[in-house]
Amino acid sequence: MQILAIMPLMKILLIEADISLSTALVELLRANHYSIDLANDGETGLDLVMSAEYDLILLDWLIAKVDAITLCRQLRSQGYCKPIVLLTAFNSDTNIIAGLDAGADDYVIKPYNPEALLAKIRSWLRRSGIVASSTLSWGNLTLDQNSSKVTCGEQIISLTANEYKLLELFLQNPNRIFSRKLILDRLWGFEDAPVENAVTTHIKDLRKKLKAGGLTQEFLETVYGMGYRLNRAPDHTNHAATQQQDIHKKPRAKDLASINRVLERFRNSFSQQVTVLEQAKTALLAGNLQAQRKQQALHEAHKLAGSMGTFGYPEGSKLARELEDLLVRECTLNANEINHFSQLVTALQQELAKPPATLTAQPAPLQQTHRVLVIDDDTTLREQLLASAGAWGMRMKIAPDLITARSLLALATPDAVLLDLSFPGNQEDGLTLLHELVQNYPNLPIVVFTARDSLADRLAVSRLGARQFLHKPSTIEQIFGTITRVLPQAKPSLAKVLIVDDDPVILAGLSQLLTPWGLEVITLSQPQQFWEILIATSPNLVLLDLEMPIVNGLELCQVLRQDAHWGDLPILVVTAHTDSQSLQQAFAAGADDFINKPVLGPELVTRVMSRIERTRARQSPKLNIVQT
Repeated sequence: MQILAIMPLMKILLIEADISLSTALVELLRANHYSIDLANDGETGLDLVMSAEYDLILLDWLIAKVDAITLCRQLRSQGYCKPIVLLTAFNSDTNIIAGLDAGADDYVIKPYNPEALLAKIRSWLRRSGIVASSTLSWGNLTLDQNSSKVTCGEQIISLTANEYKLLELFLQNPNRIFSRKLILDRLWGFEDAPVENAVTTHIKDLRKKLKAGGLTQEFLETVYGMGYRLNRAPDHTNHAATQQQDIHKKPRAKDLASINRVLERFRNSFSQQVTVLEQAKTALLAGNLQAQRKQQALHEAHKLAGSMGTFGYPEGSKLARELEDLLVRECTLNANEINHFSQLVTALQQELAKPPATLTAQPAPLQQTHRVLVIDDDTTLREQLLASAGAWGMRMKIAPDLITARSLLALATPDAVLLDLSFPGNQEDGLTLLHELVQNYPNLPIVVFTARDSLADRLAVSRLGARQFLHKPSTIEQIFGTITRVLPQAKPSLAKVLIVDDDPVILAGLSQLLTPWGLEVITLSQPQQFWEILIATSPNLVLLDLEMPIVNGLELCQVLRQDAHWGDLPILVVTAHTDSQSLQQAFAAGADDFINKPVLGPELVTRVMSRIERTRARQSPKLNIVQT
């Protein structure tokens, strides 16, 4: 008797735009025995749902290309019935109701506890019948998932691992037709799948073993042109029911790393700004705070008030706002106020030393995610490419040899191929596969990446039709740069947004909030260059900070409104001051709307996208470009 220690992996699709958060969540779920596919935007997520089978979808609210609400509605309208759980930072009844009405089954509020999220997932898998029973049966054929034992009556049937997984797949899905490609996807995955003919061989062997073990009825139906399906059970009742025992009752939950990597780019900037405030504190305590140093401290406090909350430090923004209020006073601070100022600076330093809260700002993925097949036996190189692929807007699949490469190509055609020419042992030369690729996929861009550098090799590669020849060794940047050059050009952006702010942290944060929504963002930190940049870029909307040195946002508003050509350009102002007088001045100068600092992602995206949509609809009633 062959005992198999096999437990089926539930397959989850995670659609999450935040790269660092999704990476940590994938690790958490895999550590708890789930098979995970990842999509960074709604369009890719829809493609995956249409091409593969998933037991549950985890869906981030703020995703690009196809938003979460639209994605839910589209899936439900097509009869999709698997659980969908929203991941959202919105805790309002309005948003929750909208998500559930669109077709989501449940929601989890960010930041979430890892064990609570895992419990929610287990709950929905149980409710959907995926994790309810450890025994699967069809007539007198039984599969016990606890012991991995297959029996027909009292007869034990010995199966290989792949045969066991095949039988389990059909018993778990009694009404589904599985094509050979779909079976490959469910049981092997993209990385290690054999050729499709292997599926036919495994099914043939499984049928023989079941018949030899005493099963008299044909348990599989061949649906010609489509695939295979489980036949009705001999007693005409559906015994092939519920699936595995809940193997996750004691999850091995890891700590979920919620620190967004974008923060690391600006941590030093925050520290430098707080240092300016520390210097002002020292001067105040010594009784010699000069006007210039006070003005500089005021400027940094204002920037911190607007930026820290956006980057995960809401309490830091509050402290900086109090410091700004003290510094803006024209009168000399008294002893109590100086002491309060000192305490605020100390508290701000302590706040910055803490890990940030869940961040609203999301790192901006590239506009298009490309699939790249890497055919190379260098393990270190493959790991480096996989680690960096997301930052370049690519999803990579790895083939360590030419046989695996052919299997992967049979499953799906990538957007580009990175191909080595030399492989160890008696393997055929990479030039052979290059010839096949050019013949079978004439429009597929191929980059040859090899240590071979003879003229003969270069001529052979050129004559066969590769797009690029890259010599080893090369840096990761050179490799991705070369692949990027041969990839199809990204679609043009929906609109251009010009952001003017003297704080580079704010510029970067706002840009990363808007870019995933298909917007081309131009940033300007020198407001005195505004007109030149405006003419050169022709934006569809301008986002202005009101409080800037040299030229402030109110002045730029007035300049725009006085021009015959640019007078109707939408203007949104970003301000930390929302008192009635400040807002009246902004609207009087020509602003269309305002956004409070610290900027929250959902509010910014909603206001910018809706303003652009309304403007374009007014200009061309039949044009409907922006979809949110």
